[in-house]
Amino acid sequence: MTELHDLSAHELSQGYRDRRVSPVEATRAALARMDAWERKINAMYIIDAQGARAQAAASETRWRNGTPLSALDGVPVTIKDNIAVQGLPTPVGTAAGDMSPSAADAPPSARLREAGCVILGKTTMPDYGMLVSGVSSLHGITRNPWNLARNTGGSSSGAGAGIAAGYGPLALGTDIAGSVRLPAAYNGIFALKPSLGRVPIHPPYLGRVVGPMTRTVIDAALAMTALTKPDARDFMALPYQALDWPALLDGDVKGKKLGLLLDIGVGIAPQPAVQATVQAAAKAFAQAGAIIEPVAPIFTRDMLDGVDCFFAARLLADYQLLPPGRQAKVLPFIATWCRRAQGASAVDALRGLNQIMLLRETAVAATKGYDFLISPTSPIAAYAAEQAAPGDDPTKPFDHLCFTAPFNFSEQPAASICAGYDADGLPIGLQIVGHRFDDLGVLRMARAYEALRPKPRPWPEP
Repeated sequence: MTELHDLSAHELSQGYRDRRVSPVEATRAALARMDAWERKINAMYIIDAQGARAQAAASETRWRNGTPLSALDGVPVTIKDNIAVQGLPTPVGTAAGDMSPSAADAPPSARLREAGCVILGKTTMPDYGMLVSGVSSLHGITRNPWNLARNTGGSSSGAGAGIAAGYGPLALGTDIAGSVRLPAAYNGIFALKPSLGRVPIHPPYLGRVVGPMTRTVIDAALAMTALTKPDARDFMALPYQALDWPALLDGDVKGKKLGLLLDIGVGIAPQPAVQATVQAAAKAFAQAGAIIEPVAPIFTRDMLDGVDCFFAARLLADYQLLPPGRQAKVLPFIATWCRRAQGASAVDALRGLNQIMLLRETAVAATKGYDFLISPTSPIAAYAAEQAAPGDDPTKPFDHLCFTAPFNFSEQPAASICAGYDADGLPIGLQIVGHRFDDLGVLRMARAYEALRPKPRPWPEP
């Protein structure tokens, strides 16, 4: 029998409707998992147990009265530190952050609250979201439930770990270069990075999106039905499309042309287990009738150096505004990394931005002629938990995100889904990339692969 904490949001919603399970029971089960796991993985920044129980009781009353706010009413969710939740601080993962309570919900938090979701609390992240790891000066080290000695990835580190551990079926993360997809890969879950502007956020920024992190594709689709609703605060948002996302998931793989991207051109080369797993996924698609063709590398060292320079300068601009006492609280790895930009000029930063725009052009061009691209999400499985980046080298902070970052700057939707495991039992992610604005197409391909892939291993236990 499936444990209550292992039920998907879709299954919970059906259970609420049929009165086989209640939001109060589901919330109690999620909080119990936190009690069992949290001392080991440190995925939660704030647990609002009292507030969650009150929200669950209100949801239970609505279901009993036949007046649920949405299909997600009563579903337990967690929200990443840097997404504002009214009444809770938003320190963006750093001990130097602002600990005053947020005055209002950010757009994604507001949409889930309006849908009746039970907000369990906020998840951990690294300083300023500028690490693809689970190391934070404020939160400490977040660990991977599959192996406590390994990293969760980041920057949605606690969100990824929490989904794997059973902290409710839905988490919200943010992604500016891989920050929902890399934790999805390392923790064996599913995550969608939507097209830029598909999910309204505030403040919007180049490449920055909010995406659902779940165990199943249909749960991400359920979340998108709520998250995509309009919010005037996002001045970069796409026009709203009133879609019933779960109802539109069915799609045929046969005849789809998939570009297989195994060499991105820069950064860490895929480990043999990663390469073999992605090749096996390509074979599964081919056996289902898809057409698979190799794609040439699209990312160069100059482009990666440009990403590094531009974002280091961006953070340095904020870091220098902090008084010395607060600067001293920033994670040393991050402080060292952004201070490298002190020797850069405004022209250097602009050249970095120009390289980002060239990367955008190259990524979009690479997709032309294909329905979708498939690739590793990460070239490696989860590395050591204590490392801010593989090798702990502030001069090479981004060498493991080269498969994900291009599709932030190209504004293309991309998802990560668990495709297998390495010899140590660590999950390996497959990335599926679509054309700009084809978020639904990416979800359809992920849903199809969900049925084609080998049976996933049981979820880890505390």
